[in-house]
Amino acid sequence: MTKLISPSDSITNGKHHFFVRVYFEDTDSGEVVYYANYLKFAERSRTEMLREIGFGHETLKENYGIGFVVRSCDVEFHKPAKLDDLLKIETEILMVRGASIKMRQKVKKDRKELVVINVKLAC
Repeated sequence: MTKLISPSDSITNGKHHFFVRVYFEDTDSGEVVYYANYLKFAERSRTEMLREIGFGHETLKENYGIGFVVRSCDVEFHKPAKLDDLLKIETEILMVRGASIKMRQKVKKDRKELVVINVKLAC
């Protein structure tokens, strides 16, 4: 998966944007994205967002002795993505508390929502 925009363009209106191309390895035998791979796309997007705002995983671990794990995750599948599609993963932070972050991530193709993921990260 390749990031196709520069970091300075990836956060607008409080939302982080990360692009991925669907490769053959991401699909099932029908060339449709295998459902679990949406979670991988979302993880990469969250990681890049944190890195771009100065809190990459290694920085958090080395400087603060902390890391994040997924505490809960709710996924709604609306439409499938297919081989060679260019997807945009849009990540928005909904709430930050002392030891957790809630985010909403939308996987889109041509502005259409394919998948919506609500995730809570624990520190």
